[in-house]
Amino acid sequence: MSEKEPLTKDDISALYRSIQEIYLNDSRPWVIGYSGGKDSSCVLQATWYALSALPREKLTKPIYVISSDTLVETPAVVNQLDASLKLIREGASAQHLPFEVHKVVPAINDTFWVNMIGRGIPAPYTNFRWCTERMKIAPTTGFIKKKIAEYGEVMIVLGSRRSESASRGQVMNNRHDKAKFLSWHNDIPNALVFTPIEVWSTDDVWTYIINTPNPWGGENRELITMYRNAQAGECPLVIDKSTPSCGGGRFGCWTCTVVQKDRSMEAMIENGEDWMQPMLDLRDWLTETQAPDEKEKIRDHRRRNGRVQFFDAKATRDNRRRDARVEYFDANGEVKIIWGPYLFDFRKTILRKLLQAQVEVRKNGPDPNVHLIRPEELNKIRQLWIHEEGDWEDSLPSVYKEVTGESLDWVQDDHAGLGGQEKAVLEEVASEAGIPTGMLRELFDIERALHGMSRRSGIYDKIDQVLCKDWRTREDVLAGLQRLNKDNP
Repeated sequence: MSEKEPLTKDDISALYRSIQEIYLNDSRPWVIGYSGGKDSSCVLQATWYALSALPREKLTKPIYVISSDTLVETPAVVNQLDASLKLIREGASAQHLPFEVHKVVPAINDTFWVNMIGRGIPAPYTNFRWCTERMKIAPTTGFIKKKIAEYGEVMIVLGSRRSESASRGQVMNNRHDKAKFLSWHNDIPNALVFTPIEVWSTDDVWTYIINTPNPWGGENRELITMYRNAQAGECPLVIDKSTPSCGGGRFGCWTCTVVQKDRSMEAMIENGEDWMQPMLDLRDWLTETQAPDEKEKIRDHRRRNGRVQFFDAKATRDNRRRDARVEYFDANGEVKIIWGPYLFDFRKTILRKLLQAQVEVRKNGPDPNVHLIRPEELNKIRQLWIHEEGDWEDSLPSVYKEVTGESLDWVQDDHAGLGGQEKAVLEEVASEAGIPTGMLRELFDIERALHGMSRRSGIYDKIDQVLCKDWRTREDVLAGLQRLNKDNP
């Protein structure tokens, strides 16, 4: 459809017929990606109306309406989405339609704060979008694959449109059946993708939403108001890496640091949602940690595997690839270290700032019980700190109490709280023996973890992993880096 052609009743009727035809054509169940934004709302409403016109005896296969909550979505958007999902569930039941509502979330190991604060993974940026796979793709594809295992094949229905972006449009132009907007998914076997409004313009979508009553009892004017206040676009359901980042001008994760400015959250604050300011301040501060000058101050000199990584000095500088220059060399062409995760003390700083923001948002926002970080995540981070960071003092409950003035029902851990005195003794012994404190602590932790087991399987491998780590100090590594650059001008 041309951008200049207004949407007509015939266009809508043709859309409904297309949806009906494809639904009745086979036995594949449908999975509709619903984010609560304009495009997914348009597709869900069109599907609802199209199938409502069919005899109920022909509605023989389920339609799963799935929404993805990364657990760091903007609270106002999550509240509206949850309210909408409740109405969809109730409306489908009342109208005897085969819609089933499901909201998927990342596994506890994959959440944003568990990875950033627990493991120290740095804030995402354009070439390091570690969050997309863990928080968006894995939960949605996991749900879809379960349905494929149950039914053999599924039909994924999305609100994607060619006009959304150049990259998205290029993917769509490779479709095998453009007439019906069907294609096999590139990464999920036995999954067909149906994009019924692929050729609609943004004006077409808004025209349909404004002039079509919400069939499950929602209020489309609330959607229009939300977009107006946020000056934003929809963050679609993500099932592959071709979907662009939702940062900037789109509703998405409030923690997104892939873009320099979160225009959506800024606009919402300017339009009266000033209780979100602590969240924006924290997001902007995390973005600043990506500055090259900041990395040496806040990140470990070793990678998470315990190795120090920088450019191989044996490689000739004349043969540097362009990407190698970006990854391994600084602005002066000198070899640089590839910095590892956030330092443990800096992760404590992030946690304090996050908890402070949560306290302020609860005090000034519409929901006094909102979670910017969930108790389950705090418990998981505590376990990671104890077992992977040697946090013998069990510092997380103290940090939580310090900031919030409250205590949580912490999971019992026999290894928690070994104590600062024991740690001091260990450091003294290690110093006298000329052994790295970290190495001795990790060996001690292995022994504690396997103590009392009748069969200590894998203990030698675990010991070997510790001994093979690079235990040079930060000062020694940086001094070696200076010598490397001096010897290889």
